Amino acid sequence: MHISYRTVPAPSPGRRNEDFVIAGPDWIAVLDGATAPAGVDSGCRHDVAWFTGRLGAALGRGLTTTPESGLVDVLSEAVREVMAAHQDGCDLTNADSPSSTVAMVRRRAETVDYLVLCDSPVALAFTDGTVTVIDDDRTEHLPGGRPYSLELVRSLRNRPGGFWVASTRPEAACEALAGSVRAEDLRGVLLATDGVTRLVQWYGRTWEQLVETAANEGPGRLIAQVREAESAHGTPGGAKRHDDATAAWVWW
Repeated sequence: MHISYRTVPAPSPGRRNEDFVIAGPDWIAVLDGATAPAGVDSGCRHDVAWFTGRLGAALGRGLTTTPESGLVDVLSEAVREVMAAHQDGCDLTNADSPSSTVAMVRRRAETVDYLVLCDSPVALAFTDGTVTVIDDDRTEHLPGGRPYSLELVRSLRNRPGGFWVASTRPEAACEALAGSVRAEDLRGVLLATDGVTRLVQWYGRTWEQLVETAANEGPGRLIAQVREAESAHGTPGGAKRHDDATAAWVWW
């Protein structure tokens, strides 16, 4: 299994990258931390980058030490581990506690397992030229349409009828989109945070184009294309000018 990835923070002096990538010989996990809105008290003394780093490390341990476990169980246990790491001194009942998306891919013998929780998709590129995107887009379908208020997002995070994200409820892992495909049917897999998928959402690219770019020029080229498009065309009203951006290409 070959893995190539690139992760770049949003251009802003001194700002930490809230995306996180961790990989092993036969697995990779990509996370995108939810930036805390200005003035919101998360109830946690740690920042989002701390959370994604701790969660990524916990996922890495689970994927390495319990290879027989399903990805849902690995994620659920990782959330429990991170909760234990900051339950003393942090209010884990706070609805704005740090959170993160999760995208994982693992090769096991003749199968490839995937998991997607919240809006960091996985694109499965098949040998017949087709691309299937595993996209947990529940954040795009909350009541009332965008722009969402902070109160609405807070009330629907990790709730039935809302959306699910890795934070302080291990059972959110059970709501992830997870499955397996035959490795021999795949050319490769692309994982991306929403700092990269805006190429599709806003700038007219197709997933097939993203896959070809990652496969032929490397995932770093996708991030360069994002920055070029942001500079040339701007972003839709209310959206961040730039975001942390991560892309990973996996093949064998």
